[in-house]
Amino acid sequence: MATNDEPADPRATLRGGLPDRYLTPEDLVTLFSLPSVETVYQWRRKRIGPPGFRVGRYTRFNPAAVRAWEAEQTALGDVA
Repeated sequence: MATNDEPADPRATLRGGLPDRYLTPEDLVTLFSLPSVETVYQWRRKRIGPPGFRVGRYTRFNPAAVRAWEAEQTALGDVA
């Protein structure tokens, strides 16, 4: 179900509400123009970045959780 902020795209989610593709640390580097993937790993160690999870030895991020984290950071920035 799309919200007012998001266009309805049937390819965006699969049945059961799972995303089409989970994001990698490299995706976050591109998305937020970060200096390197090490920044993403530092965020995880400090527990200050978007929540992620492990799949074997790989770290993945749910796009919805990244969006929510980004909105929270934006709101915190507006207050400061």
